[in-house]
Parts: sequence; structure tokens; C-alpha cells
Amino acid sequence: MELSIIIVNYNVRHYLVQCLESVQRALKGIEAEVWVVDNASTDGSVAAVRKHFPSVHVIENKVNVGFSRANNSAICQAGGDFILLLNPDTIVGGSTFKDALGVMRREARAGICGVMMLNRNGSFALESRRGLPTPLTALYKMCGLCRLFPRSRRFGKYYMQYLDRSEASQIEVVSGAFMLIRKAMIDEVGLMDEDYFMYGEDVDLSYRSLKGGWQNWYQPTPIVHYKGESTKTNSAGYVFNFYNAMLIFINKHFRHRYRGMIGLVKVAVYVHGALVMMLKLTMKLLASTRACLLSLVHARRAARDNAESMIFVGSDEAWEEVSVLCERNGLIAYRCGSLEEVAGDEHTEKALYLTMETDTTADRYTEVLATLRETHERGLCLNLGTYSLKHKVLILPNDCFE
Repeated sequence: MELSIIIVNYNVRHYLVQCLESVQRALKGIEAEVWVVDNASTDGSVAAVRKHFPSVHVIENKVNVGFSRANNSAICQAGGDFILLLNPDTIVGGSTFKDALGVMRREARAGICGVMMLNRNGSFALESRRGLPTPLTALYKMCGLCRLFPRSRRFGKYYMQYLDRSEASQIEVVSGAFMLIRKAMIDEVGLMDEDYFMYGEDVDLSYRSLKGGWQNWYQPTPIVHYKGESTKTNSAGYVFNFYNAMLIFINKHFRHRYRGMIGLVKVAVYVHGALVMMLKLTMKLLASTRACLLSLVHARRAARDNAESMIFVGSDEAWEEVSVLCERNGLIAYRCGSLEEVAGDEHTEKALYLTMETDTTADRYTEVLATLRETHERGLCLNLGTYSLKHKVLILPNDCFE
């Protein structure tokens, strides 16, 4: 078997179903198997997978064992020459797997391959390519030098923005949101380190791949990553896990080489983590205050004046259902005849979302991703939404409607 796809899920049923739909379409012509490892979800994720995707292998954990351990349990049973770790809050394009596998076949020493990840508005996700977070590189990022000098090979190494986004290139760290791994490499360097509960395990494996004489690659084929939906990045737990993972990595791999700097880096990590948490709490408080103030205004008028609007591209049947859902939930929907017309539509500049019908072909996914990138490059801020005729769910970046 050529490919084993492993998706670790925790309480994101709608995003998981959407991801699996795109995966099935993109697997045409590829000998593959799909695994879903569920970390004790309570939202009916397992039942949905077993009902709608009977060929998918399911591992149902009774407790949340974390990302590394969940992936390892499936890796040990997978039969593919290549193993893809994929987040459930992603949508892959029609050629995504073929393009990434092409790199692995072409480069005999390619141990891991990542892809171009797009944020929900079509912008390039910086996590698509990263440098190793050595103490110096981590320090440059946390003190702001990485942001000030993004294209510097020294100060901007964390996100490697000095590399051309449109060209395949060797990088140091591949994101765990889409991590295509050569089975021979992981057999040689070992499974994911289970000391990491969530975050950091992709950095650790990427580093061990390089230390083992393998190469890590970036391939500019796009996917959409609804970053944060599978991990709830606005929570205190996210902040703790993220910065704790950074400390685990530095202590494990660099405490002897950078002994004099470890203390400084730890202080920087704690301070930066505290500031991030304070900022998130402040933003949450401001959003809550705004909602309360709006509720004091005439309810119906406020809802209409502040309604979120979207451009929908899809069939007549889907449009009828989407219209009803939008009306019921205070959203404004406009229909566009085709993806080619989106950029020139009179409503596009006012819309927040470009919503596509998911019950379509793999090539259609590729077209949607291309349109999302094009509108973003033209300064039109559209976020990707989807509607499934089969599952009767409208998924917007911050909400799901049934």
C-alpha cells in the first residue's frame, strides 16, 4: 500500500466530516487507507465516521491521550509506505496528495514533506515552513526580531520567509497539520515523542529526521487549514501546551550546547506566554462587552445592520437550503454563478465569506483554493465556508449551522 492517512480528532465532528469528504475525492488513483483516532470526543464524531465513512479505520480512545500517542497508535498499525498526519480542520485540494507524494518519490532522502497551508481567508500560513527553534531562533521570534526582519536568514529563520513560497524547497520543520512521512524514516528514527501532549511533536520529529540524515521538504500545493478549530487556540490550555512544548524541545535537544542561554530563553518563554494569554483574555472580554452593548440596541435592526454576509457558489438545490439556513440564523447570502465571477461580483467586497458546495469533484476543491488565494492577493478578504447537501451543515470559520 502506498499511503496511510491518520487524522486525530477531538470534538470537531463537522470539520472532520468535511475533511474526510475532501480526502476521499483527492485519493482517486492512489492506493490508500484512512485512519481516524478519536480522543474521547463527546460530539458524536465516532458515530458520524462509522455511519458516513464505513471504510475508514477508527481507533476510539476512552480518554484524551494527546496528539503524539494517538498518532503513534495508528502508525504502528498502518500499512502504507508513506504516512500522512492530517489535522481534521483542513480541506485538501484535488492534487494535494499526488503533488506531495511526487516529492517523496523524486527525492530519495526526503523523510518528511509539508505543503502550502492557507488560512481561512486565503492568506499564506507562516507555519507552512519553519526553521528549528534553537534557543537563538526562539529568542529572535519572541523579542520581535523575526517580525521586524522577516526575510533575514538570521533573525527571520523561524518562518523561513526568505524562501520563495511558489517553489519546492528543503526546510527544517514540517507542520503536524499536514506531515507526509516516509515509513522507512520513522522506522529508523523512532515514533513521535509522547512527552509532548500537544504541539512540539512535529518539531521534534522534524529535527530527528534531519539528524538521521534525511531531508524535510516544502511543496507549494495548497490546502486550507482552519487553524485553531481542532485545538481551541483561545484557551489557557492552548497557551500552556504550546509554550511548554517549546521548553521540552529546548531542554531535550539543546541544553548542553546552549547551557548559558537556557535560563534566558525560559524567562522569555514564560513572559511571552503570559503576555499572549493576557492579550487573548482582553480580546475575549472586549468581544463579550461589544455583544452586550449590541444587545441593548433594537435587536432586529442591530442583527440586520451587523449581519455577516457571504457569496455562495453551488447548485440550485444547495442554494435553496443555504438560503433558509442563513435567514434562520441572521446571515445574508448572495449567489454567484461561478467561481470565475466571484472576484468581479458586486457583493464580493462587502462579503465576509466565500461559501462553496462540498458535494462536488476533487478538481472543484482545487479551483476553490485557487480562487481564495486570488481574491486575497487582490485585497478582498473572503473567508472560506462550506455547505454539504449530504450532511445538511453550513460550516463557517467560527460557526456551524445545521
